[in-house]
Amino acid sequence: MTLWDGSFPFYPNTNACFPFDTTQAVIISVFFSVLATFIIILPGIRGRGRFFWFLRGIMGLFIGAVVLITQFTRDWENGWVTVNTSYKFFSCATVNADIGLHIGLAGVNITLMGNPVNQVNETISYNEHFAWSFDADYDLSYSEGLEKGLPSPILYVAEKFTTQSPCGVHNQYRISGHYASLMLWMAFCTWLLSILLFSMPILLYGGYMLLLTAALMLFSLLFLFTARNTPKCPIQFGPASLKTVYGRSFWLTLATGLLCLLLGLGVIVLNSVQPEKLKLVFNLDGREGKGEAAERWEKSFLPADASISEQDMLMVPLSELCEVTTTKL
Repeated sequence: MTLWDGSFPFYPNTNACFPFDTTQAVIISVFFSVLATFIIILPGIRGRGRFFWFLRGIMGLFIGAVVLITQFTRDWENGWVTVNTSYKFFSCATVNADIGLHIGLAGVNITLMGNPVNQVNETISYNEHFAWSFDADYDLSYSEGLEKGLPSPILYVAEKFTTQSPCGVHNQYRISGHYASLMLWMAFCTWLLSILLFSMPILLYGGYMLLLTAALMLFSLLFLFTARNTPKCPIQFGPASLKTVYGRSFWLTLATGLLCLLLGLGVIVLNSVQPEKLKLVFNLDGREGKGEAAERWEKSFLPADASISEQDMLMVPLSELCEVTTTKL
């Protein structure tokens, strides 16, 4: 038994647990509620338009959910490495652990998981977030981590992204993440406009809005691509190095952007080549049929030639006109 009851001095025993992102949970709940509403009212739609209506709803909800959720995810870049490393400063104790680096638009997450979790009389399970958005101070978060006495592997990785680091990647990631987030917010607005135009329905301009949504999403990936290709300092743990690859949010955004591109081009091409099939997809054939029937009904009660009818009315003899008598009250 040591003086500090088996634990190292100057460090709190409580570990940082993995944060539950309530923002993503709220977004997913809202979109699933709308999807459940679609499923409930689906039996009330008759004919073959039911399938197309449900397909449009699924596509629209999927695109909107991806654009909105990826704003708050922290897995645009991921990297893992398993190492034997020192646990904390001023200590010779080493641990075997998995070190993870997760880069998002607004900051970086660094995880440390022991193999096994319980080592050196502690539970090694950390997940720390260091924000670099414009309303946050990354260096301040790093200083607070030093004061809390976080494990040395977490502080070593976090130090690579500080403004004073010789790596010089802080500004690149911060600016690229800011503009990528801006592009995604604009893509969300254009997605809302496309939904509104398709429901009016103004199909051609709805296709244009889908193309603009795809362009904005692909531009957001371009900003992240430029930040990733800047020269980086190696994150070395002895013979092992921590390297990152594109994460789930990056590939999901890329797939959704290409989907918007294909859908927008499909709407524009069908509108110019086969507009009747496009109206069938958007359930407009019934409306057009009703409009044409109403127009034919109105024309049946109108004279074929207005000039001839007017002449006939003027050539009626006066003797055939009916006499109208009035009585005084």
